Amino acid sequence: MKIYTRTGDAGETALFDGTRVRKSDSRVAAYGDVDELNAWLGLVRANGVDPDLAEMLVRIQRDLFALGSRLADPAHRIAERVTKAALVAEDISRLERWIDALETELPPLRRFILAGGAPAGALLHVARTACRRAERAIVALDPESLEPELLIYMNRLSDLLFVMARAVNRRAAEPELEW
Repeated sequence: MKIYTRTGDAGETALFDGTRVRKSDSRVAAYGDVDELNAWLGLVRANGVDPDLAEMLVRIQRDLFALGSRLADPAHRIAERVTKAALVAEDISRLERWIDALETELPPLRRFILAGGAPAGALLHVARTACRRAERAIVALDPESLEPELLIYMNRLSDLLFVMARAVNRRAAEPELEW
C-alpha cells in the first residue's frame, strides 16, 4: 500500500462511511486536533518519563486513535465488534483512577501554577492545552453525531495530563511556580 493516494489533492478527504468532505470540515479539524494531541504524547514519551507514566501514555495514545476513528464516523458505521475502536465508560473510569493515584503523591493545589518544569512535565502542559483545543473542536460538532463518552473522555484526559505534568515535575524535584 502506498502512503500517497492522490485522493486528497483537491482539498477533500473521506469520512469512514465514504462521504467526501473538505479538509477544512469541522469534523476533520476535530480529529486532526486529536491526532496532534497523540503526537504530543509521543513526544512526551520520547523525552523520558517513568515507566508507570509511559504505560499510561501508550494506553491513552491507543484510546485517542479509537476516539479519532469515532469522530471520523458520524453515521456510526464502525461495527461494535471492532473493540479497538470503542471508547466506553470504563475508559473514563480508568483515567479517573489514574488521576486519583497520581494526586496521592502531590501536595494540594492552592493556586494556579505556571506551565514548565522538567522537559516531560512542560510537554505535558503543552499536551494538556492541545487536549483542551481538541475538546473545544468536539464540542463544536453536532451532538447527535457523536457518543457522549468522547467529550467526557477528553475532559477527563485534560485533567489527567495536568496531574501527570505535576507528578513528572515533582518526581524530578522541579518546584511549581505559582501565579
